[in-house]
Amino acid sequence: MSEIFNALPGIEVPVSSIKHSLTRMWDDTAAAGGNAPANDDSKATQVNFVVQLGLQTTVADALEQFQTAVRFSRRYPCRVVVLCPMPDETQETEIHAKIYGECHLGKSKGDTRCCEFVMLNYPFSARPYVEDQVSICLSTDLPLYYWPHRFISSARISQFRYLLNRSKRVLLDSAITPADSLTFPWPKPEVVRDLAFARLLPVRQSIGQFLSAYAPARIIEGLRGVTLTHQPAVAAEARVLAKWLQGRLADCGAGDIAVETREHADGVSFELSFNYSNAHHFHWRGDLAHGSGYFEADFGTGKTTLPTAVSLLSPEAALGEAMFF
Repeated sequence: MSEIFNALPGIEVPVSSIKHSLTRMWDDTAAAGGNAPANDDSKATQVNFVVQLGLQTTVADALEQFQTAVRFSRRYPCRVVVLCPMPDETQETEIHAKIYGECHLGKSKGDTRCCEFVMLNYPFSARPYVEDQVSICLSTDLPLYYWPHRFISSARISQFRYLLNRSKRVLLDSAITPADSLTFPWPKPEVVRDLAFARLLPVRQSIGQFLSAYAPARIIEGLRGVTLTHQPAVAAEARVLAKWLQGRLADCGAGDIAVETREHADGVSFELSFNYSNAHHFHWRGDLAHGSGYFEADFGTGKTTLPTAVSLLSPEAALGEAMFF
């Protein structure tokens, strides 16, 4: 078994009896006086969620992503299947399984919600059978969402045809996936979502709301280009922000305005400047470390300054944003 599988919480059970073991787990929890679902309605499962931990995932990273999935499941009750591949050089031939569950209070005292996790640890030789096992673990008639995390090859992930074809959304994080992950010919490219884009929602909303106070014609009048500087840690978010800005300015009628991105080691997380041939001016900076930002603009109607909050979505909120919106 892999180090990651051993580190994840849960009870090891035979693969052939996962569903029976989940029922017994809740019965044992209730008998011991713990929080357990009173009936199937208490689970209120809304979605199936498959999290695949790639070979580049460390134990610490795996535990962090597991907790992200737990926090997500508290808001959106779901059956979570966590896939843990064994190292390629392993001599193992069998798939191993763990189960885990927890209950928590919802919006009212009598509102208890429970989530269930199934962890599958598999060797490369068993890869052709993993998706069959996943299908058995899922709740029927519910949408499926698939999150491959820290995979080393888009081509290898593309072999998981069942998950890629059936999923309502495939979630990738361009900050840590291979360079071709967003352009790879996935079976259903229209369902692929970038978690870096989702994380950036508060920033996109803040800039969009500020600029919405001005007529589009004033924003693009005399606009020659855009410069976005950023720290290395937010390179993926800066790339996403640059593309988003280019699209929104095109919607304003600016045409194909270039957005130049530059990396800097010092300074705030983001600095954004619109470059004009006239007296117009727009500048925004965002400091994620301190959660603060600042707008400064003049589109011919007088100078405006505005301090603002700056943040990225939490990992679990980004999952929800990428899945449902």
